[in-house]
Amino acid sequence: MHDLETARRFFRLAPFMVDLGVEPIAVAEGRVTTALAIAPRHLQHTGQVHAGVSSAMADHTMGAAAQTLAREGTWALTADLKTSLLRAAKGERLVCEAWVIKSGRTLAFTEAEVFVEHEGRRTLVMKASATMSMASHVALAAPP
Repeated sequence: MHDLETARRFFRLAPFMVDLGVEPIAVAEGRVTTALAIAPRHLQHTGQVHAGVSSAMADHTMGAAAQTLAREGTWALTADLKTSLLRAAKGERLVCEAWVIKSGRTLAFTEAEVFVEHEGRRTLVMKASATMSMASHVALAAPP
């Protein structure tokens, strides 16, 4: 998965990412960037983006970054996920940048940063890290 169209197909395999509206906007070996247009359905009762939205976005983007380095027939599955919320996310769009720190045969270590864009400014709102298990023989769901 080294090109944007392949990354978009990969994201369309995950109905939850489709429902959230998370879309890849850049891909390179070991790196993926995604974006999400913030809508009222993404907010919690205080008017900021729900932490679950940002966490899910970071998780899947880190998995996609690991997937760019995966062997044929191997899928990156989250084994461990940590998120740190730095500030409230209020704005027009979330952007997540994820990269692989180390990729091995069975594990990949990844990190991500989630930014909110508001009135032309980009602000870091979350840091995340995940360990991905590189699993083979995983059945995939049919695309929606």
